[in-house]
Amino acid sequence: MSILENKIDFAVLVSVNNANPNGDPLNGNRPRTTYTGKGEISDVCIKRKIRNRLQDMRERIFVQSNERCDDGYNSLSERASENITDYTTNDEYAEKACKTWFDVRAFGQVFAFKNSKDKNKDGVSVPVRGPVTIHQATSISPVDINSMQITKSVNSEPSDKKSSDTMGSKHMVQFGLYLIKGSINVQLAKKTGFTGEDADKIKEALRTLFINDCSSARPDGSMEVVKLYWWKHNNEIGQYSSAKVHNSLMVELKDNIDYPSSVDDYKISLAELSGLTPEIVDGI
Repeated sequence: MSILENKIDFAVLVSVNNANPNGDPLNGNRPRTTYTGKGEISDVCIKRKIRNRLQDMRERIFVQSNERCDDGYNSLSERASENITDYTTNDEYAEKACKTWFDVRAFGQVFAFKNSKDKNKDGVSVPVRGPVTIHQATSISPVDINSMQITKSVNSEPSDKKSSDTMGSKHMVQFGLYLIKGSINVQLAKKTGFTGEDADKIKEALRTLFINDCSSARPDGSMEVVKLYWWKHNNEIGQYSSAKVHNSLMVELKDNIDYPSSVDDYKISLAELSGLTPEIVDGI
């Protein structure tokens, strides 16, 4: 396995149909939106889904969600202290962390923990910068959010004297076409040991982003990867800036369409970049 030698830019088109792609806890868990009404999915949410897919591929992950914990550790500090025990410098600690966990060498991590084994000893404070960066996703057009009242027909507790019908709310995006953008930096890949094989696994995770991701807010089939665009440059720094590469993907509403309801309502095109042609992959 050789360290990544060519800069990579990527973009993913994601369709959402009657689902909540990323709820905002500060707004009653309504789908996140910008001030102009466009839908948003945070970069943290996207990385969580990538980590989950990498776990499905049997990769070791440092930042695991509780319901997906596969090593028995209840906290990040326990996972770190039990796996990295013999080191003399911060650089050695970072190197071992990158070798141990895929998401650390991909996304980076700040290791700032107390010593869980010996309270009289100093803890660890080691920052790691990862080569894979991801923007927050934004919908191409403003989204309509539908809300419905929901009830339950049974009391939660036997002593509950209230009516068994308890009102609640559920919010969903009627339809939205979201764009995820990201890049993989070679200079940082050299520092974390991120390889070309690792990049291929990130690509596969993005292509299959919503496998095993269903919930009541995101029923199976309500979120779909439409297309994955993967630009592999011919050198370390890239033939073009990431901004120029991402902007070469143009997604526009077709004429006479005011309220899009499917991907077919958009015109998707690529501006030509001399010497750089993306690999285009269908989602699953």
